[in-house]
Amino acid sequence: MPRLTTAQWLWVAGAAAVIGFSKMGLGGVLTIIIPLLAIVFGGKESTGMVLPISLLGDIMAISYYRRAADWQSIRRLIPWALAGIAVGTVVGWMVNDGTFTMIIGVTVLLCAAVLIVLEVGGDRVKVPRRMWFFALMGVLGGFTTMIGNAAGPVMTVYLLAMGMNKENFVGTYAWFFLIVNAIKMPLQLFLWRSIGGPELLMALAMIPIIAGGAAFGAYVVKRIPEKPFRYTVIALTAAAGLRIFL
Repeated sequence: MPRLTTAQWLWVAGAAAVIGFSKMGLGGVLTIIIPLLAIVFGGKESTGMVLPISLLGDIMAISYYRRAADWQSIRRLIPWALAGIAVGTVVGWMVNDGTFTMIIGVTVLLCAAVLIVLEVGGDRVKVPRRMWFFALMGVLGGFTTMIGNAAGPVMTVYLLAMGMNKENFVGTYAWFFLIVNAIKMPLQLFLWRSIGGPELLMALAMIPIIAGGAAFGAYVVKRIPEKPFRYTVIALTAAAGLRIFL
């Protein structure tokens, strides 16, 4: 296991609960915890801690939503996401940890801006259904998920463009991130070297907490009023991104 202080273990446990919670269709919540972990552990090291935990959360999510996925939409997006992951891999490999952490901050703030535009614009925001748009969303999604595990808002925009119902939205979201996170694992293991045995053991130790967060997320998705929840996520995401610059 990693040698962490009690406070750091609490941060990891809290992140595991939030990750499980977010995988039940509340992806914007994850962007709250990413920059805070980058502050506590460092940029690249924090991504190595989050990825195995996130992958376990993806597995739990698809077991819950296994039949609800639009595979045509996923297949359309994956090749472009791979290009974005490749760019993010090179950037993360070349820059130092301070720059990497700042990139996470910028990424999270951009994601918060996307959420705000969607919220303020409402039905007036017309999302194009063109190949250039799908390519752009795929590249941005791949880059942001590689750099900061912060592709939730990007994926949300893409799925809204597809006009999916709630169940297909959540199922497609879960399967997409399972695929891209599985692709990212060897890159972080062998190129960035941000994941090793201690991080994998720590992720396994977090399974009960991830499961608890996922169960609570499934409960909340069915019951919480959507608009107040979205406002809270947007505000906390923006505050967490700004915290890096302070």
